[in-house]
Amino acid sequence: MKGLAENYVNYGAIEAKLLPLGDSAVTVQLGETICRQTHDRVRQLAEHLERHRFPGMIEYVPAFLSVTVYFEPFKALGGLGNRTAADWADPDSNADPTGNADPTGSTNPLGLVADWLGEQLAKLENAAQTTPRVTEIPVCYGGELGPDLPEVAEAHGLSEQEVIEIHASADYLVYMLGFAPGFAYLGGLPQRIATPRRQTPRLSIPAGTVGIAGDQTGVYPIATPGGWQLIGKTPEPLFLPDATPPTLLRAGDIVRFRPISREEFDRREAARG
Repeated sequence: MKGLAENYVNYGAIEAKLLPLGDSAVTVQLGETICRQTHDRVRQLAEHLERHRFPGMIEYVPAFLSVTVYFEPFKALGGLGNRTAADWADPDSNADPTGNADPTGSTNPLGLVADWLGEQLAKLENAAQTTPRVTEIPVCYGGELGPDLPEVAEAHGLSEQEVIEIHASADYLVYMLGFAPGFAYLGGLPQRIATPRRQTPRLSIPAGTVGIAGDQTGVYPIATPGGWQLIGKTPEPLFLPDATPPTLLRAGDIVRFRPISREEFDRREAARG
C-alpha cells in the first residue's frame, strides 16, 4: 500500500502523485505538462473509474493533468476498511462491509481511498480504452456572430477566410469541462491563429459563441461574461439542463468545426424554436 504521496510514485507502469483535497477527496496527478499523452492517462483512469466504483464514491472529475475523486468518508471507511485480505489482492471484487478488517489496519478514509486508487492505477496498463467520440459542431463565422474575427485575422496577417479555414481544419481534443456548465476546453488550436485573450472582458457573451484564447478554443454553452476572442457562433446547444446527460461534450471527445452560412444558422435556430 503506497497511500497518499506528494512525490511521483510508480504504480505499475504509471507514475502519479495522490494528493489529499480536504478530507473527502483525493487528486490523482498524472503529469506536469499539458499534452496528449498525459491526457490519455487522465481519460484512461476516468473510464476505469466509470466501470469500477468503491463504496461511498460520489464522482470523479477529470482535468488537464489530473483526476479528482470525491467520496463520502464514512461510507468509504465502511466499505474499503472492511475488505478482506483477498479483496485487497483483487480490487475488482465487491467488498463485504461485514467482512474482515483492512490488512493495513488503517482507519483513515483518505488513506484507504488512496490505497484503492493506487491499485487501480497499477491496472491501467491493461485496462480497455474506448475510441474517442467525434462531434461535429456547425459554426457561422464572423459578422455580428463573431465580432473579433477581423481583429484575429489582422493580428496574424491573414484574411478572415484563412482564419476560418485554419480554425475548421483541426481536430480538437476536449481536455476538460469547467468554468461554466458544459464549457469544454479544446486543445489543438493551430499556432497560426493562437491569439491572447482580450484585455477587457465582455460582460455578457451569448450562448453558442465560439472563442479563441491563447492556443485553445471553446464554445460558450450559456450566456456568461468572458474575455476570449469571439470568431463565430453555433446553433447547436452545448448545455441542456433537462437532458441526460446535460452536456453535449465530455472529456476525451474529439471536436470538429464545420463552417456554415448565415442562412443555415438562421434555419437551424428557427427549427429549435
